[in-house]
Amino acid sequence: MEDTLSGTFAALADPTRRTILSRLAGGEMTVKELAEPFEISMPAISRHLKVLENAGLIERGRNAQWRPCRLNPEPLKDANAWIETYRKFWSQSFDRLDDYLKEMQEGGDDGRQH
Repeated sequence: MEDTLSGTFAALADPTRRTILSRLAGGEMTVKELAEPFEISMPAISRHLKVLENAGLIERGRNAQWRPCRLNPEPLKDANAWIETYRKFWSQSFDRLDDYLKEMQEGGDDGRQH
């Protein structure tokens, strides 16, 4: 899973690739359709798509003259599961801090070390 996560996070590190994924969340698109909002060359778009494809985040099919791209959400689920572990850690840490601060406000602890 770590190797997959590395590829996923490396692909997600670029804002152009994140925008491409966001657009594909709405459904299949051609390379030309994906390139429309960007002011970069088609070869640059193709390189971004190759990175996303190598990371498993998109799939490209063949349909006559065009190659539709579609989102593959599985690697994102894995990344989310990994992040969720740390979200739980921080949530629990903040809950403990909140409990401690409430206890101090109620006079349960004067804040001095014993």
